[in-house]
Amino acid sequence: MTITFSDANVKAALAAIESDEATLVEKIEMLIEMAAGLQKKPKSPQQLEDAVFLYRRGLELCPPDYPLLRARCLSGMGTALRTIPTEEVDLLLEAKTAYETALPILEEYASPEEVAEAQMNIGVVLQGLVPFREARMQDAIQAYQKAVRVFNGESYPQEFAILQNNIAIAYLSMPLGPDGEGMRQGMAVQSFEAALNWVTLIDHPSEYAMLQNNLANALQYLPSTHPIENNLKALAAYNEALKVRTPQDTPIEYANTISNKANVLFNLPDDVEHPEKGNQNNLMQAKNYYQEAQEMFIQYGQWDRVEVVKQALQDVEKELGSQ
Repeated sequence: MTITFSDANVKAALAAIESDEATLVEKIEMLIEMAAGLQKKPKSPQQLEDAVFLYRRGLELCPPDYPLLRARCLSGMGTALRTIPTEEVDLLLEAKTAYETALPILEEYASPEEVAEAQMNIGVVLQGLVPFREARMQDAIQAYQKAVRVFNGESYPQEFAILQNNIAIAYLSMPLGPDGEGMRQGMAVQSFEAALNWVTLIDHPSEYAMLQNNLANALQYLPSTHPIENNLKALAAYNEALKVRTPQDTPIEYANTISNKANVLFNLPDDVEHPEKGNQNNLMQAKNYYQEAQEMFIQYGQWDRVEVVKQALQDVEKELGSQ
């Protein structure tokens, strides 16, 4: 990793730890605080790399009789490593090692919340490693479930929502045979609904919209003897998500949600009591949503999504022509 510091504060932190004015503990804490600040809202991957360097410097300074500081350097470094954009597996494996080294120390010396945060982060890393065949999805789910024991809905609604969302997505990603498909989708729906018991539109709008959108996606493809009922529930959930996701504030999320909503309308009869009458009106509405989504995806360079929507528009035109 090439280290080229562009942030004046980073240079100042490194200069400060070379001085005699601060104690060793203060120097390590300063490095941790500076690194955490860089990775909170990074403006570039370079800031995440700078954070990793500062954590490493903290580890170099940390004597054996300060295990909690060492664990915090490792845990923070793990988060920075897993956040650096890359298509390679190396940084995720390094993050996994950092978290797994920190966790036993945190379990002995840190608060339950700090332990749960590390378990949550381990789950994210394991989930990211699954496509590389370096981890099992079951292990990621197990890590999330340990974190949920502390981050419950009543005391920590935002963390609980993120955990339940991650658990649901993990279930949806697990390769199961045809017999397990319904169970997998059902467990995902349960996780989304559990989170929505605690996350509200007013207090947690971003998490609320994410959960409603993902719940709707799961409902839409849930194997059931009542597909119309599930599609109506999915439609209602997408509408809830669109109370938060707007073209002005969250254009890409908005485009994703309206294209998902169009998928439901494509399969929903105009009159649910008389499905034999077709769905001309819903198809026209779906077409409008797909066209709007396509324009936004083009505007923001989401070319893979452009291709998906382009195909969906062709399917709508074909279906309209047959009715």
